[in-house]
Amino acid sequence: MTAQETLDNVEKALEEIRPFLMSDGGNIKLLSIEDAIVKVQLEGACTGCSVNQMTLKNGVEATIKKYAPQIEEVINVA
Repeated sequence: MTAQETLDNVEKALEEIRPFLMSDGGNIKLLSIEDAIVKVQLEGACTGCSVNQMTLKNGVEATIKKYAPQIEEVINVA
């Protein structure tokens, strides 16, 4: 998969998960993809949410890996 295809697939994954985050007053922004690691920034209500790491791993990371299986990890850059 090319870098552009990976980027497109990660964006598709974020579009799938974004409505769930927005319904709770949050959002997510893609910062970069480096060496199979996706860096994102949780925004809005997600920044202070006590379960944001669970959302990041079980929601965001799982959805991204569904679209782009070569991704190893998703990390939140505050």
